[in-house]
Amino acid sequence: MSYLDDPRVLFASERTLLAWQRTSISLIGLGFVVERFGLFMRSLNPQVPINPALLGAPSLIFGVLFLVIAAMVALLSAWQFKRFLKELSEKEIPRGHVLWPGPVINIILAVAALSMATWFVVTS
Repeated sequence: MSYLDDPRVLFASERTLLAWQRTSISLIGLGFVVERFGLFMRSLNPQVPINPALLGAPSLIFGVLFLVIAAMVALLSAWQFKRFLKELSEKEIPRGHVLWPGPVINIILAVAALSMATWFVVTS
């Protein structure tokens, strides 16, 4: 892919992966906050004449949606990084440099986000 035989190409790719990890973590946090906001609204209005479960339904839907998007972002960025690594030459990867932690952390983030989404759906 690169004609530079320069390890900076790899490091730039790792920085991009880390940026996508931060995006995924932010989306997980946003999904959690949005879903918990519905719980907060239900606790504020215990005498609401409508079904209290319907009061939190929009926040559950949007919260779970953010969590699923976060999982997709994490998985897609891990897949893209692994694909990119196949294009690099040996000169572009420093000897002894460990490449597996970034994608593994993204997969763990995706599993955590999907587990949280499942938990929210099941307990609502």
